[in-house]
Amino acid sequence: MSIVTRTGDKGMSSLFGGERVPKHHLRLEAYGTTDELNAILGLALAEGPLPERLITQLLYVQRLLFTIGSDLATPNMQQPKIVRMDQATIDALEVWITELEARLPVLTRFILPSGSTVSCHIHLARTVCRRAERAISALREREPDTTNPFVLIYMNRLSDYLFLAAREANRLAGAVEVEVTP
Repeated sequence: MSIVTRTGDKGMSSLFGGERVPKHHLRLEAYGTTDELNAILGLALAEGPLPERLITQLLYVQRLLFTIGSDLATPNMQQPKIVRMDQATIDALEVWITELEARLPVLTRFILPSGSTVSCHIHLARTVCRRAERAISALREREPDTTNPFVLIYMNRLSDYLFLAAREANRLAGAVEVEVTP
């Protein structure tokens, strides 16, 4: 099967279930930005080095981002066989956040997204995660009954996790966090 289908040549794309929507539809913006986030996480993982626990966590997040993309591409009223984001997945992410917070020094000021290259890539992923979150929030506002509420919650927690993961990458690399006063 060829990757070239020509089905989007007129500015339309298919959701799971077959519905066609414009390529600028909020739903496509939401899962497209989620895909961009996934690619940046891949870049961070390729940059390395990272400890095995962070590698394992980031790879797991990458797989979940595919689940989120499928969830976003499938309005809730449709019943295709996909895995939906749920509270248990959010709870697991919150455990990772708690563990990272316990290992890192308490912040007393804002920090710049700087330090090691891998940390900077994770910070970039965090900012794209926030953009995806904004797109998902806009989609939920416009189509509240068609969008899984757990997706927005997960993305909100994920950006917190990525902030801490970037700090952990700097800590492990011995990179200094640059504090800033707004």
